[in-house]
Amino acid sequence: MGAKSSLICYADGDVASVLAAQPVLDRAATDELVRRLFPGHEVTPAEDRTLAEVGIPDRGMVYAAVWPGVAVVCTDQVARDRPSELDARFLAEYPGRSVSAHAMHSVVDWFALGVWGPDGDLQRALSVSGESGAVIEDLGERLAFEEPFWAGEHPATDDEDNDYPFPFHPLELSEACLHHLFGFVLEGYDGMPDDGRVDPFDVTLAGFSVSKGSRLGRLFGRR
Repeated sequence: MGAKSSLICYADGDVASVLAAQPVLDRAATDELVRRLFPGHEVTPAEDRTLAEVGIPDRGMVYAAVWPGVAVVCTDQVARDRPSELDARFLAEYPGRSVSAHAMHSVVDWFALGVWGPDGDLQRALSVSGESGAVIEDLGERLAFEEPFWAGEHPATDDEDNDYPFPFHPLELSEACLHHLFGFVLEGYDGMPDDGRVDPFDVTLAGFSVSKGSRLGRLFGRR
């Protein structure tokens, strides 16, 4: 698997239903959201990309979209070893909405998930690395889609002698998480349900270059 991701989603309902309808991107609201999340930065529009293409954006790049009832932001700053330590500014947006953060990186077989309720309470934080064999963080009750993986129903290998540290592959659990929370997958996994409602190549995100503004430029009113 070569998939990567680093995204946070704000929603007041079913995300998959919104994305499947392919709503028009609200560019003005998206621009405002990115500027709120990165105060003191120069924010410059960049080329659009699809949800399937952004992966973990390069530092200084942000991809985002605001639609009715749902907002998505992809930035490397969401990819935290401990999701519970996500910067508070990301959680302050859209009060009253549920928030989900998802990150994965195939090089180290790493997957992380954070879920916060509408009142801002942390409901689930999970971070596992196949390379180190570590459960970096495991807070809150497991979500329904996790249970079959922890129960060994999706083993990382068919070889009974393999000493893989988990009864599942973190990237497959990661794909199941994408499917459960957002209705799409990037590469999928063996035994996954054949009911994906969203093609990530159909979901357009607006691109932005984000950089620290020059103090001298700010003093003279230039960006």
